[in-house]
Amino acid sequence: MEKFIFELFGITIPAFKITGGILLFYVGFEMLMSKRSKINDQEEEEPDDDIAISPLAIPILAGPGTIVTAMNFVTDGDYIHIGIIVVVFGLITFLTYLAFIHSNIIVRKLGNNIIKVVGKLMGLIIAIIGTDMAIDGIKIAFSI
Repeated sequence: MEKFIFELFGITIPAFKITGGILLFYVGFEMLMSKRSKINDQEEEEPDDDIAISPLAIPILAGPGTIVTAMNFVTDGDYIHIGIIVVVFGLITFLTYLAFIHSNIIVRKLGNNIIKVVGKLMGLIIAIIGTDMAIDGIKIAFSI
């Protein structure tokens, strides 16, 4: 499916990986610097009535970074690889659901300081994943 979309818009895999990597790096860097991501911030903007684009406006859990990451992992995969990725994303979704349900308990047990440290570490990891995606795209684009 994604290959059809790529062909329709003339998007190359290296361009997708580089752009996705830059996007993930940006989100991770903002997390690392303790800034609220402007990608998800809709407070200053008027609500958009166009429901067709609303999934891209919801938080980073299902935002552009997540979509780019998922598509990046399946671009070169066969059906078994894609199936494994779908199962892993399902597991992550379930674990996220559990974390949301029990968030009061988690924050109370860990404390705000540890939550902030974990958030910064996750930002660093996301930035590293983004950098790796961009490097992979550059290697493919220039046959390095």
